[in-house]
Amino acid sequence: MFDQDRRNDQYGWIDAIAPDLLRASRELVETGQASRVSDESVANILTAAIRLYVAKSDGEERTFKPIAGERDSEMTPTELLSAVAEMLRALHLGPMELALWYRRRPDEDTYVQG
Repeated sequence: MFDQDRRNDQYGWIDAIAPDLLRASRELVETGQASRVSDESVANILTAAIRLYVAKSDGEERTFKPIAGERDSEMTPTELLSAVAEMLRALHLGPMELALWYRRRPDEDTYVQG
């Protein structure tokens, strides 16, 4: 949601377009038109999102739900794991490195409702 108090913030536009970007990505995938977005644009968006997530969670010493929606309403497990596998491969990392970084967070249950 765009906060009107941020309209003079030079980065406020990110909050303003994020819901539209999510909606457009959903529509493009559902209609089989994902190819309309360039590989470079997808890589730029993904890189920016990961960079911001890590900076916010590490820098603010907190975690927040990294995926929009509830459980798999916006992303399937297959989509997530396919992306993670390719990101690991892109940096010449594998499951072993992922296992070393994976940790149970004290607030792990915050993502599960009920």
